[in-house]
Amino acid sequence: MEKPRLSFWQIWNMSFGFMGIQFGFGLQNANVSRIFETLGASIDQIPILWIAAPLTGLLVQPIIGYFSDRTWTGLGRRRPYFLFGAISSSLALVVMPYSPYLWVAAGMLWILDASINISMEPFRALVADNLPSEQRTQGFAVQTFFIGVGSVVASAMPYLLSNVFGVVNTAPAGEVPPSVKISFICGAVVFIASILWTVSRTKEYSPQELAKFNNEQFEPEEKASLKEIITDIKAMPKTMVQLAVVQFFSWFALFAMWIYTTSAVTSHIFGATDTSSVVYNEGADWVGLCFAAYNGISALAAFALPWLAQRTSRKFVHSLSLIIGGLSLASISLIETPSMLMFNMVGIGLAWASILCMPYAILAGALPAKKMGFYMGVFNFFIVLPQILAAGVLGFFTRWAFGGNTMMAIVLGGLSMVFAGLMVFVVKDEDEPNIAKPERSEDRAKPISV
Repeated sequence: MEKPRLSFWQIWNMSFGFMGIQFGFGLQNANVSRIFETLGASIDQIPILWIAAPLTGLLVQPIIGYFSDRTWTGLGRRRPYFLFGAISSSLALVVMPYSPYLWVAAGMLWILDASINISMEPFRALVADNLPSEQRTQGFAVQTFFIGVGSVVASAMPYLLSNVFGVVNTAPAGEVPPSVKISFICGAVVFIASILWTVSRTKEYSPQELAKFNNEQFEPEEKASLKEIITDIKAMPKTMVQLAVVQFFSWFALFAMWIYTTSAVTSHIFGATDTSSVVYNEGADWVGLCFAAYNGISALAAFALPWLAQRTSRKFVHSLSLIIGGLSLASISLIETPSMLMFNMVGIGLAWASILCMPYAILAGALPAKKMGFYMGVFNFFIVLPQILAAGVLGFFTRWAFGGNTMMAIVLGGLSMVFAGLMVFVVKDEDEPNIAKPERSEDRAKPISV
C-alpha cells in the first residue's frame, strides 16, 4: 500500500495550527529581550536569561516525540499534544508581559517555551506521517508559509497597535508598555484558535495503517525504556548526523540575531540606550517590524523553494539560501538608516524559509517511520545546543571581546550562517526526488493486452 496523496486544502488544514505556534514564537523572539531590558537586565545577562528557551526544547521535544510515537487515542496520535501545548502556551502568553520582576519574566519564558515545544514537535512528525515522500517538501513548505504569516503579524503587532490604533508604546521605568501587553493577549487567542482548527479538521493514520504503508507487520509498541532511547540516539542515520552540523551553525546565527538585534539596532542606528525613552521604544518597535518583514519574505519564499528544488536540488536551494542569509545578517553592521534594514530582511527571510523547510524534507526520507516523532525530537538537539552555546558565550564575547558592541555579535552570527551554507554540500539526501533511481524489473512497462 502507498499513502494517498493529499489535496492542497488537506495539507493547508493540517498545517494551519503552526500559525498559532509561530505567533507565540514571534512575540517571544521580538519582545522578550525588550521585556528583560525593561525589567532591568544588563546586556551580558540577556543571553543567560534566554537560555530557558533552548534548554526546554532540548528536554521536551525528544520526550514528546518519543511518547507521541507510542500514543493512540480517540483524538489521534499527535493531536493530543497539540491541544495540551496550546492551552498552556496561551496561559503563559497572557501572564508574561505582566511580570513584575525580572525573575518572574525569566520563569515565564521557561513555561512558555516548554509549552510551545509540546505543540510544535508533533507537527513535524505529522507531515511525515500523513504525506507520501513526493509531497513532503510541499508539506513542510506550507508549514513554513504559516510560520511566516504568524510571525509577520506577531512581530509587527506592537508597532501596528501603537502607530495605527494609537495604543501607548511607552511606560514608566520597569513596566512593559501597553502595546506589548495587548499583543501577547492577542497571541494567546490566535494560538488556541488555530490549533483547534487543525485538531478538528485533520485525520491521522492509525499505527496499523502506517505499518501497511511502510510494508511492515504491525507490532504493538513495547514499554518505553531509557535503554531504547540511548540505543536509538547512537543509531542516528548518517544523513541526520550530517544535517546536524548545518543546523548547529544555522541556529547559532539565528539565536545571535534574536537576542541582540533589539540592542544593536536601538543603540547603533537609533542612538538610544535608555529603555524608557521614546526613541528606544520606537527603535524596538522597528525591530519588530523588521522581524515581521523577514517572516513575510519567508512566507512568500515557502512556495518558491519547492519549485526551485524540483529544478535543481534541495541541497542547492538550502546552501544558497543560507549563504545569502548569512551575508545579509552580517551586513546589518553597515546600515545607517532604519529603512535600509528592510533590504537585509529579504536575505534573512529567504534563509529562514529554507531552514524551516529543507532540512526536514531531507531528513524525513532518511528516518524509520515508526520512530519519526522521536528522531524529529532528537534532531532538535542540533537546534538547541547552539543556542545554549550562544547563551553561554555571546554575553562574554560581547562584554569582553567586543567591548559591549552588540553589533559584532550580529556579524558573528552572519559568518556562522555562511559556514552552515557551505557545509550543506557534505549532506547526503537519500530521498532526493530529482535523483534517478535504478529501475527495478517490476517497474518496467508491461505489454498491454488488447
